[in-house]
Amino acid sequence: MKKIVTDVAIIGAGSAGLSAAYQAATAGADVLVIDENSRPGGQLFKQIHKFFGSKAHQAGTRGYVIGEQLLEKVEKSGATVMLDSLVYGLLPDKSMGVISNGVNYSVKAKKIIIASGAKENYMAFPGSTLPGVMGAGAAQTMVNVNRVLPGERILMVGSGNVGLIVSYQLMQAGAEVVGIVEGAPKIGGYGVHAGKIRRAGVPIYVGHTIKRVYGREEVEGVEIAALDEKWNMIPGTEKQFDVDTVCLAVGLNPMTELVWMAGCKFDFIPSFGGHVPLHDENMETTVPGVYVAGDVTGVEEASSAMEEGNMAGVAAAEALGYISHEEAAEKKAEIRARLDTLRSGFFGAGRKANKEKQLADMQAYKDGMEKGAAC
Repeated sequence: MKKIVTDVAIIGAGSAGLSAAYQAATAGADVLVIDENSRPGGQLFKQIHKFFGSKAHQAGTRGYVIGEQLLEKVEKSGATVMLDSLVYGLLPDKSMGVISNGVNYSVKAKKIIIASGAKENYMAFPGSTLPGVMGAGAAQTMVNVNRVLPGERILMVGSGNVGLIVSYQLMQAGAEVVGIVEGAPKIGGYGVHAGKIRRAGVPIYVGHTIKRVYGREEVEGVEIAALDEKWNMIPGTEKQFDVDTVCLAVGLNPMTELVWMAGCKFDFIPSFGGHVPLHDENMETTVPGVYVAGDVTGVEEASSAMEEGNMAGVAAAEALGYISHEEAAEKKAEIRARLDTLRSGFFGAGRKANKEKQLADMQAYKDGMEKGAAC
């Protein structure tokens, strides 16, 4: 087993991980970024749509362009990026097991930043295991990264931003989206995305769900039904569609396995995807020296993930003595201001409340530990 010693080890080369790497490496820290994929960038290279928000968050710029710019900054920072590499174990002493190209490594870091992202939720229904039923994110990867059309006639389940955006991108790639099915009584995503779908002539069936998918060896059709106020299917409301693909955009779940292994304490916040790690304003968890950033802390979007990565990278560099407290305080204030902007307004209010709960629960945990130590 080969050994690697570094100042900062970052798990995940997505928007959060790369942002953290840039901040820590430009401060002078020795930084190692580890990712299981064959290319860095995470979700950014799947996002061909333009970002929203402010100029500070590159509104009007397409996601993959932001990814290219971020990669260039990280390359110039001096950080090392280790791809096709899987972290299979993490201990509270900040040592981890990594396998890369068939070789086992023992990585020991002074600080660890976990930016492992989130994974897609799934739905179980008759026919859900047939080839042709897939996550919307998988379909987006096939189209935007691998240039492969997953199907010709597609039904999308879920009208959040992911469902709406991926539906439109599938149409841009040449597929026919026969409809979008949403269990809730109203559309979940932004009106601007839903408007584009409706102008393209795609019906959105709110208050409906999948009853079954049918086919002999692959998806050949799908049956949906309306739901009553108790989320039960209403007999006689069934509709059938001839499709070869069903995409599921039914939420994301933070990939917290490594955070659990490190011994960190958790909150349960359903609207953030379930169990999420407690962390303070510096993104540091209940295990000193272990930080988190991005969707692993609670599912939001790429701009917030980048800012949380920035915060974790600055905090880690400060803790290691590469940035003065004064310089770090100035950088953190700027990052917090940008995060506050992202979490303002109608859609951001819920995310801000969730983050405030995490911070409050983290403070309560610290107070409890101090009280226990004093007894």
